[in-house]
Formats: sequence, C-alpha cells, structure tokens
Amino acid sequence: MPVSGDGRPDPDALLRAAAREGRGRLKIFLGAAPGVGKTFEMLSEGAARRRDGTDVVVGVVETHGRVETEALTRGHEIIPRLNIAYEGRTLGEMDLDAVLARGPRLVLVDELAHTNAPGGRHPKRYQDVEELLAAGIDVYSTVNIQHVESLNDIVASFTRVRVRETVPDSILEMAEIEVVDIPPDELIERLKAGKIYLPHEATRALSHFFSKSNLSALRELALRRAAQAVDAQMLEHVRALGVGGTWAGSDRIVVAINELPGSDGLVRAAKRVADGLRAPWTALFIETPRTAHFSDAQHQRVAAVMTLATQLGAAVATVPATSVVEGIRGFLTDARATQLVVGKSRRSRWFELLHGSIVDRLIRETPGVTVHVLPMEEEPGSSPVRRQSGNWGEPAGYLVTLLLVAVVTALASALFHILDLGNVALLFLLPVMAAASLFGLRTGLFAGISSSLAYNFFFLPPVGTLSVSNPENVVSIFVLLGVAIATSQLTSRVRAQADMAAASARTNATLAGFLRQLSTINDASVAARMICDDLARLFDVQTVLLTSSGGTSLTVQAASAPGYRLDTMDMAAANWAFDNGTSAGKGSGTLAASEWLFQPLKAGGKALAVIGAAKENSGDPIRADQLPLLTSLIDQAALVLERLRLETEMRDVDAVRTRDRLRAALLSSVSHDLRTPLTAVIAAADQLDHGATPELIGTIKSESARLNRFVANLLDMARVEAGALKLNVEATDLSDAVAGAAHDARRALQGHDVRLQVSPSLPLARVDAQLLHHCLLNLLDNAGRYGDPGTDIIVEGVHLYGQIRLSILDHGPGLPPGREAEVFETFRRLEGSDRAIGGTGLGLAIVKAFAEAMGMSVEAGNRDDGEGAAFTLVFGADLIVRNTSESHI
Repeated sequence: MPVSGDGRPDPDALLRAAAREGRGRLKIFLGAAPGVGKTFEMLSEGAARRRDGTDVVVGVVETHGRVETEALTRGHEIIPRLNIAYEGRTLGEMDLDAVLARGPRLVLVDELAHTNAPGGRHPKRYQDVEELLAAGIDVYSTVNIQHVESLNDIVASFTRVRVRETVPDSILEMAEIEVVDIPPDELIERLKAGKIYLPHEATRALSHFFSKSNLSALRELALRRAAQAVDAQMLEHVRALGVGGTWAGSDRIVVAINELPGSDGLVRAAKRVADGLRAPWTALFIETPRTAHFSDAQHQRVAAVMTLATQLGAAVATVPATSVVEGIRGFLTDARATQLVVGKSRRSRWFELLHGSIVDRLIRETPGVTVHVLPMEEEPGSSPVRRQSGNWGEPAGYLVTLLLVAVVTALASALFHILDLGNVALLFLLPVMAAASLFGLRTGLFAGISSSLAYNFFFLPPVGTLSVSNPENVVSIFVLLGVAIATSQLTSRVRAQADMAAASARTNATLAGFLRQLSTINDASVAARMICDDLARLFDVQTVLLTSSGGTSLTVQAASAPGYRLDTMDMAAANWAFDNGTSAGKGSGTLAASEWLFQPLKAGGKALAVIGAAKENSGDPIRADQLPLLTSLIDQAALVLERLRLETEMRDVDAVRTRDRLRAALLSSVSHDLRTPLTAVIAAADQLDHGATPELIGTIKSESARLNRFVANLLDMARVEAGALKLNVEATDLSDAVAGAAHDARRALQGHDVRLQVSPSLPLARVDAQLLHHCLLNLLDNAGRYGDPGTDIIVEGVHLYGQIRLSILDHGPGLPPGREAEVFETFRRLEGSDRAIGGTGLGLAIVKAFAEAMGMSVEAGNRDDGEGAAFTLVFGADLIVRNTSESHI
C-alpha cells in the first residue's frame, strides 16, 4: 500500500482509474437469498433506462415461471439463446457473440454465478460479463450473497448448504452494488405462497435454508459486504483525487506490533475491537534501522505475532521508515485508518526524558485517529529488554575516530600559525562527520567529545591543560560540542536513510532480477527448478516445490538439493497450505511440528503450487524481516506459473480447434472431393456393360489415381500432425525426379504444355525421394488445376550461390500480394486469387511440411513477369552432393 499523505493523487489509484476508461460499467443487484426480487429490480431499472433512450437488450434472464417477472421482459429486446447439446439434452446459454455483434449500450445478464454448459467460450457467466465490459458494454447482473467466494465458508457454516457456483470478490469490488432487501418474515410468506419454489420444494426449503435465523444472518452479510465494497470504492476515489482526511464512513483499525514480549496481546485486543465494530484491521510492523540489530529471538517473536494476526483474519504489512512514529503516521494516512491500537512498555522516567514517548507523539501527531493504548504485559520471568551491544558501535570505529582526531590535531598544529582559533575549531568538525557517517550516531558523539577535548587541550590557553582562562573560549568549546553533536545526529540520520534506501534498492533489484529470469522461461519444470534455486540462494535454505495435477495428491516437481526429505508431517503441512491457501509448517500456527515452512503460490484466487523452505540446522526457515521479500517473490513466481499454465491451456485449445477444423474439412472433402471422382468411376463402370473403350478405361484409371492421391494426402497430413514422418535420405537426381513426377501427374496436366527446364548436370540432392515425389506431384497438380487452360507450365532448376532452386510456374491470376505465405496453411484457400477454386487446401500444406522435414524450404509468390504464380523448392548447401560435374544454369 503506497504511502502518500502529501495531498497528491495516488499514482496507483490513477493508473487503475485509467485502466477502467473505455470499459463498460457493472451494476450488481445483490440479494440475501433467492426470491428477494433481484431479477425483478434489474428488469425494472433496465426498463427505466430504455424509456430514457438507452439501448438496452436482455442477454439472459431466468424468470423461473414467475408471472410478474415474465411481464417485465416483454418490452425488452431479447437476444436468442445459444443452444448447446450436452449429454443428450439441449441447454440454452447466453449467446455472447450475438450480444457483442449487437453492441448495445446496456445488457441485462441474470445469475452472475451461473456455470455455463461445456462447449462455451468461458466456463463461468461472470467471465462472459468481463468480456462484455472489456468491449465497452454496460452490464446489469444479479447475485446472491452465498455465491461470493470469500463468504462461501461462512454461509455454509450456519446454513449447512455449500454452493458450488461462486464469483470472485474482485467482481464485486469493481461493481456498483444495489442491495435488494426484504425482511425475513416477508420472504418466508412469499415462499409459502409459492412465489419462489413449487409447494413441495417450498416446504423442504422452509425447514432448511429458509429459516428465519439463516435469512437474518444472510441479510446482515449482504448489507455488510455491500458496505465494504462502497467503502473500498470511496477510498479508491479519494486516493485518485489526492483528498486528505480519514473519510471514516466505516472504521478501519491498525495495530502496531513490535519485537517486545506481549505483542500478541495487542493483536488479540485489536481482534476484539475489530469484531465489535465489524471492521477490517491490519497488523503493522515498522522496519527501522535498529531492526537490523534484532536478535534471533526478537525476529522469531515478530514472525510469530504476524502469523497470529494472519490466523485471526488481519491483513499484515511491513513498512520501512526512519522512525516508528513516521512509519505509523504515514501508514495511517494512506490507509485512512480511524483507530490505532498500540502498546506502552514500562520505561523509566529518565529514558522518556532522553528519548521521548512514542505513544505521546502518536496521540499528538495523528489527529482524527482514536488511539487505544494498552500496557505491554511481559512474559513471566522475562527481564527488561537490553539494548544490543552492537548499537554502541564496534571498537574499531572508536579507534579510527581517535586516529582521525589525532590527524586533525596534527594538521591544525601545523597550520596554527596561519589560522585563528575559529578556523581551527571548524577543522575538528571533520572527524565528527566522518565518524557519524561511517560508524553511526554514538561513534559520532564520541568524536564530538574527543574533538572538543583535543581543541581545548592543544589550542586554548593555557595550552596543555583542560582549564580555560578566557571565558569567550568556554563558549567556543560548548558551541563546538553542540555543533558536533547536531552534525553527528544529522549525519547519522542521513546514513540511516541511505542504508534503508540501499536495502530497498537491493530488494527491488532482487525482485526485478528474479522476475527477469523467470519471464524468459517457457517450460514449467525449468521455472520450478529456477524458483527453488533462487529462493535457496537468497534465504540460505533448502527449498522444494510441490504441485498437484488432475486433483491428485501433491508431488515434488523441483527441489534445490537432491537430499531433501519430506515425512508424513511435512506432507500434511504441504497439503494444508495448498488446500487452504495459507502458510503451514514450522514458524506458522498450523502443523508447526514440521521441519518445513510451506507457502502457497496463488493466482486467480486459487493455489497453483506450494513452496517449502527448511534450514539444515532445524532452525526457523525465514526470519520475520525476510517475510515481505519472500511474499513478493512467491507472488511473482505464482504469476509466472499461471502464465505458463495458461499458455499450455491455450496450446491445448489451439490443438482442439485444429482437430475440429480438420474434422470439418474432412467432412467437406468427403462430400465433394471424394464424391466427384467416385461419380466418374461409377458412371464409367456402368458403361462397361456396353463394351469397354479406351476412353472409359482411361477415365477409371485417372479418377482412381485421383482418389488414391487424395487419400494419400489425407494420410500424409495425419502423419505430419502426428510427427510420424520417417525419412529415407539418399542422393537423388532432380532431373529424374521432376520427369517422374510430370509423368505421374500427366492426367492433372491435360490441356497444358509442360516444359521441363531441369538440366541433368544439376548436382544430386540428399533428400527422401518418395517425399520429394509427393511434393512435386502436389505442386504440379496445383499448377494444372489453377493455370489458365491452354497455357504453359514450366519446371525450371537453377544452381546458384550454393543453392538449388526448383520452381514450378503457371499462367493465371497469381496470388494476392502480401498474402503469399497463407497458401501453405492447412485447408487455406485464398479468396480473390487463383487458389480459391475447389480443392481441400491440403496439398500445399503437405508440400511445406514435407519440405521442412527434409531440411528444405518452400516459397510462394508471383512470376517476375506478373503472369501467374511461382512455387519454389529451395535446397540448401547442406543438402547438395558436391562433385566435379557441378555447373550453373
């Protein structure tokens, strides 16, 4: 969540608002249960919009036989449903393509959570709605509260009914919501009157789902969920405008946790406050420079408290800041929080005089926020938290500081005859700034005191003592000491900010590098191995990634080291993390006896895989300060795995479409290309009763050959699709190959004068002679079919620049410019060209497939003189047999 708080519009909110431009708007009529009148209200409002001049159509409406609802549909234009055959029945679904082609301003789509019949473009109706919105069409739709994904478990807990059709919460978050509500008693009366279900169904419903207690709870859920959606949309709007204030339309609670014992009590107290107000709440940890000096126990305590907050239903956030107060204040401003829960630990009055009170500053500096202050209850036997010795700096820092002071003293002594006392005092600021920037605040303060003492001892009269004879010099000493302290504090603060900026830059660089590596991967198994290896390297842990395929149990897909071990408890934790979408295992609140910590990789609201991490020494796998980085890396990894999954599904869909296209083309071919030669053969056979003639025998032979060639093309295409081609490569004389193909294709070339311009001196080529024969037959058949009657067909061979180019040229309209390569697509016939006459569109696709299988290429284009098409087989240098008889033609 970006922290702005400066009155400027939030860039992320502006980007989201810009992304919504050009999209349609969604309005959802939300009800607590069936029968409250959602469809009736949607149709009524649609009719009002239509009377106001809006172009409104009905995409799909389920009236369930209710007379008053059916009456409201009569004035609307209704898009006919798309009938889909499924398991012997015909199901009517919304015709998405028809609605898109109609292009109305507003479309009414009932039952948003409906599951479409198999065979449609989308499995869910809400996905149809998303496509309509993307096309700029407004949509009115209906949904009951039990169909909202995040509330599915809650509804099932008291109704004992779990609905299987749900919509993601993101749909509600982007929609305008109108709650359609009637009191439970009135709804029960409608049910008894048979206005919702048939009488025998109504009796059963009254004793189960439609009890008054269930309806009251569902009504409360619907009103509360609508209020949350309105609150989220309001916050998004004020962020985009950069408007200040908490905008406390509803309460938003933040609890600030720390590394001290008793933070878990703060989280439980915040949970009670949130439950009492029925408000969302967030557990916040501020990461300051002193966080780097936490002990392992303190890191573990923060991690445990964050895990507890997650289990109790809170959102968690870790915000880097130079101070706790600054971080909390910035987060409260951006989150528009209304209440803050903080703890106050026991500190001495002397400590508060020196360092101030964080609680007092928060109360003063967060106007409009209610602050709950709770005492931090320490664990039994715990002692006051001691500051880490590392906070006082390293001994080497103090030694270097003394050396710097000594060097400056020597330099000032050498220049004392040309400098006055004021300039000498300024020189002693140099070791103060150096020590503060290099070693921290306390070392800088030590440098300030040392510099003051050295200045007094060596330069203020009487020299060699710490006494001061001139009162003016006393002022100089205190000024020097004060400037040294202030400079040390400022320099230390700048250093802390620089350290935080460097840490943030390292984190961003890690995230960018991780995503950059994964974005280049197109194989899921390779991506899984890279995810494991990178996480193991970054966090110094063992990692393992488990996935589920086809609803089966989890299996290991990749691991950072071959020596990993997962026992029964570990697999139980992994399955829990996958099934529930939350962390499990060591360091979490679930199955903590496992040695592994498992985190789900989620995208689109569902778990795709589980990543596990473990330390070789059986310690906690991930420290609390590392959790934000781990979460970000896991989110990016999940997006990559989702992309790879979608790509695989798209390839599968393309394969299915190709098979469907092949099936349709085969049916078309059987009805035309097989029937034509069969008709000729049958007619010729009938004439055999009156005596065989050479013409009849020739017709039977030629049409039978045509049938055989067509069936061969189908079989060859099947071999290409299945990858079952087997090559028998041998040195082949191209002039003989062309002559043999021209002889076998003579029937297809009737009416054309065939000129073979292929020299016997052409080098031999290493090809499969049978496949080359098929290629030449299809190219010659294509030329004979589409060349103008009575024109020449030329076959010429050229050996030039290390290549052999074998071209077949015809006289005809040629190919449309810019679309030449399309003729090699399966079942493709170009309209407006000489390739649009009959045929199945298989021949040239087979030529391309066979040529590429032999290492050749094939080109399509028009003749140089513009009088027809030219198809060329290109034999590369690696296919040419080198001999002494090579010549250029």
